[in-house]
Amino acid sequence: MITEFTPIASLMGGLLIGLAAVLLMLLLGRILGATGILSGALMPEKLDDWAWRVAMLLGMFSGPWLYRLFAGELPEISVPSSPMMLLVGGLLVGVGVTLGSGCTSGHGVCGLARGSFRSFAAVALFMTSTVVTVFVTRHLLGV
Repeated sequence: MITEFTPIASLMGGLLIGLAAVLLMLLLGRILGATGILSGALMPEKLDDWAWRVAMLLGMFSGPWLYRLFAGELPEISVPSSPMMLLVGGLLVGVGVTLGSGCTSGHGVCGLARGSFRSFAAVALFMTSTVVTVFVTRHLLGV
């Protein structure tokens, strides 16, 4: 498996995520946590809270189509895993998000920026779990 090195695209993506997090906090006083936004859109507590969540999700999903407007084609997406591995991975992420009281965007982008110790601990656990998972799947299981 070859992992491409894309520093410019990665920097631009990081800047856009940071800008979105800052604007959401500035305009609505909310933290940008993708799984919290999704769960609140699927199971809203208040109707006025639902609209901004749907707008954020539409913005997230529209990214490749905006890219297509400027590049002329959709970005190539290659996922070197089986659908079953993706399903299991998604379920494990859901469990982790529930146990960690948030996801990488909420803890990693917003929590660390706020100096939250809980977010620091969560990100350290996320990153450790990622390293162990990649090592086990690529080097021990050969998946």
